[in-house]
Amino acid sequence: MLLSRFARPVLLSLALISGPALAQDLPTPEGEALLTVTGAITVTNDGDAAVFDREMLAALDPVTFETTTIWTDGTQSFTGVPLAQLLDRLGAEGSAVSATAVNDYAIEIPAEDWEGDPDAEGPIVAYLHNDAPMSLRGKGPLWIVYPYDSDPAFRSEVIYSRSIWQLDRIEVLP
Repeated sequence: MLLSRFARPVLLSLALISGPALAQDLPTPEGEALLTVTGAITVTNDGDAAVFDREMLAALDPVTFETTTIWTDGTQSFTGVPLAQLLDRLGAEGSAVSATAVNDYAIEIPAEDWEGDPDAEGPIVAYLHNDAPMSLRGKGPLWIVYPYDSDPAFRSEVIYSRSIWQLDRIEVLP
């Protein structure tokens, strides 16, 4: 009986603390906001959304790879955060994401594109192209890029259509 008398207030206190603690786990952007993630996520920093500036994305252990694309000439270098890592950082649990560009073009990317073998290459949210930030005119500031040359499966019309540039919003779909 003594345990239940004290257990309830302790559990209630822990529940109240965990909500704000999760919100504080993701810093608030100090620079220009480049990406807003909403939907089925548990870690936020702006209401129900997670908002990122370039420095916040760069702090998520970025990767760089070289690949050719159908939109550029020759081999290109891209640096960004793996989509899987970004979504994992936000506690996302969904079957797909809806990725939307500045001009409201939207495409759905299924979870199979980022889930699975953690050593397998997959799409990144690129913020550098050939070591430089991308302008809006240059397909930036963010571009979902796949390592097209690493796997023939990445060289298909379906994957090319998921390679959305001028990305500014992601919604994690249940």
